[in-house]
Amino acid sequence: MHTILIEPTENPKVMKFVADYNLIPGSLELDRDSDISEIPLAQELFNYPFIERVFITANFVAVAKQDTVEWEHVVDSLKNIIEDELLANPRVYLQKKKEMYQIYAEMTPNPAVMKFVSSKLLLEGFVEVKSREQADGVPLAQAIFKEFDFTKEVFISDNFVAVTRDNSVEWHEVMMAVRGLIAEYLQNGGEISTIEAQTHENPVEKIINRDYTDDEQKISDILNEYVAPAVENDGGKISLMEYVQSTKTARMLLQGACSGCPSSTATLKNGIEGILKQFVPDLVERVEAVNG
Repeated sequence: MHTILIEPTENPKVMKFVADYNLIPGSLELDRDSDISEIPLAQELFNYPFIERVFITANFVAVAKQDTVEWEHVVDSLKNIIEDELLANPRVYLQKKKEMYQIYAEMTPNPAVMKFVSSKLLLEGFVEVKSREQADGVPLAQAIFKEFDFTKEVFISDNFVAVTRDNSVEWHEVMMAVRGLIAEYLQNGGEISTIEAQTHENPVEKIINRDYTDDEQKISDILNEYVAPAVENDGGKISLMEYVQSTKTARMLLQGACSGCPSSTATLKNGIEGILKQFVPDLVERVEAVNG
């Protein structure tokens, strides 16, 4: 980080903040009427109402203040702001960056699955890669499989990537590396998927390839309204795959973090079965899980 030195001037209203490198060619003289839309440093400084002018040239920033405050009360704050802003934009002007993807890691109820959430939408819908061999057509998954031998599955949906690890590592050992790879890949404009994402509305249609019956539609609607949001929040997906009328059994397809999750069976028995019994008691008596 570049260090800023504080240097008084002969004018008691003006303080110089001196950097250890040349900030800009030429000079900039800014007041409150100047266009500072491309100069974050000036925007931050003018947030202080007592600052009248900012002058930037060579290797320093000179700040002129009103008489209403004393330098000793504000000079350290201004120094910190200038240091922070020059760290973000060393050449003072706003850098024209590619789209910034902020990625953070989030635990899921399945200890083998970590969810890496993006600040931007990645896919409309979802793609699921169940193994290294199935990663063709999903370049982001290919990059993850190539870099990390412990990867078992990759599930990309909306604004997150859920990665399933094998037992050779623990997430706390590798989480930062995976997050870093995904962030760098997206930041560099890497392609996410060349195959068409499945839609969320009826994600099992490729498996069952038929319309729901009226009873199935009722069950599916309740799932979508009451269950799906919480499951998707945990990096998974749940859909009605089949309804067996004779035994009043609803069979669920579990995908993403839910697939193979130790707690998913318990979740199904306790939560989802309870919800369906409450809303459609005449239709559902039991629920079964099918791992996607």
